[in-house]
Amino acid sequence: MVSLFATFGPPAITVLLFAVGVVPYALWVTQRNPSRPTRWAVIGTAAAIAAYGAGTVYGLAFTNPLDVCADPTGDGVYMDAGRDYHLTSVSVDSFPPSITCHWSSGYSTEEVWFWVGPLLHAGVACSLVCSALLLIHRCRYGKARPGKEVEA
Repeated sequence: MVSLFATFGPPAITVLLFAVGVVPYALWVTQRNPSRPTRWAVIGTAAAIAAYGAGTVYGLAFTNPLDVCADPTGDGVYMDAGRDYHLTSVSVDSFPPSITCHWSSGYSTEEVWFWVGPLLHAGVACSLVCSALLLIHRCRYGKARPGKEVEA
């Protein structure tokens, strides 16, 4: 039986992490007026953190992934809810977060939400590309601050 937390927890955690990050981000943008690549690097980092946070909500089960996959019966066998299959093994990966349940019927199920991996990779890629752009810009144009003139 899938709990309500397992169903609605990861999306709620992702939205909560984004909402908590919006206020500091808005204050930073209005006070500092950063460049577009700087803003996108921060947004990419926040997306990656939110996706990893949502993926590791299931990761609380990294300590006992059997409970994420199935319900234990009285004799200690983990069974698929509503079916006649028992759990044979569980594969756990921490990056990207993944919990794969392998059943006696031969099929496997992924317990971490499908959008966690793509959002995590997109956030990391965005952050890396924008950081590289910022480093290239800094190497080309020096350490000048906005509003300050650079001597030739």
